[in-house]
Amino acid sequence: MSKKLEGKVAVITGASQGIGSGLVQGFLERGYRVVANSRSIKPETSADVFAVPGDITDPKVAERVIRDAVEKFGRVDTLVNNAGMFIAKPFTEYTEADFDNVLSLNLAGFFHVSQRAVRQMLTQSGGHIVNLTTTLVDQPVKGVPSALASLTKGGLDAVTRSLAIEYADKGIRVNAVAPGVIKTPMHAPETHGFLAGLHPLGRMGEVREVVDAVLYLESAAFVTGETLRVDGGAHAGHW
Repeated sequence: MSKKLEGKVAVITGASQGIGSGLVQGFLERGYRVVANSRSIKPETSADVFAVPGDITDPKVAERVIRDAVEKFGRVDTLVNNAGMFIAKPFTEYTEADFDNVLSLNLAGFFHVSQRAVRQMLTQSGGHIVNLTTTLVDQPVKGVPSALASLTKGGLDAVTRSLAIEYADKGIRVNAVAPGVIKTPMHAPETHGFLAGLHPLGRMGEVREVVDAVLYLESAAFVTGETLRVDGGAHAGHW
C-alpha cells in the first residue's frame, strides 16, 4: 500500500464512469481530494470530492473546473485528461460530424483544461499532467479501423513529450498512459472474446490496471515525457 499524500488535489475529466470513475476512487485512496468533471456527472460536494458537470471541450467549462478546484481545495497538483472518444469506422466512412466530435473531445478537451492547469501549476512551482491515449497510436490493428483515434490521440502522445520538455525546469511533469481495450460498460459482453484476442496476453485489461499505471506515474518523480503502455503487450508488434 502506497503512503497517502495528504492535501494534494487531482482534477479528473471524463470522471463519471469506467476508467474515469476508477481514477476518482484511486486518487481518493491515495488521500487526494478530487475535482471530477464530465457532461453527465451528478453534482456533488463533499470533504474530498467536488463534481463539476459540463462539456470539457468548452473553454468556459475548462476555466470553471480549474477555478473551482482552486476555490474549493486551494490548488491543482495533478490533471488527468481522461475524457475521450473512439469511433471505429473505415476511413472513408467517417462523417463530418464524426470528425468534429472526435477532434473536439480528444484535442480541445485536452487543450483548454491543460492550459489552465499549467497556469495554476506555475504559481505552485510544480504539478503533473497525465494524458490517456491509446495503444493504437503505436500499433494499429487491421481489424480495428482507427484513423481518427490515431490522428487525435497521436497528437496527445506527441504533445506529452513536448510539454514535458517545455516545463521540466518549472517542476511540471507530463506523462501519458496508453491502454489497450479495457473492460468497461462501453463494450458489450458479446464482444469480449474478440476484444480479448487483440492482446498477446489473451484478455482485456481491467480498469484498476489503468488506474495503477496512472498512480505509478503520479509517484514516479523522475519520470516525465513517458508513455506507459497498458495493453497486454499489443504495442510490441504483430503476433
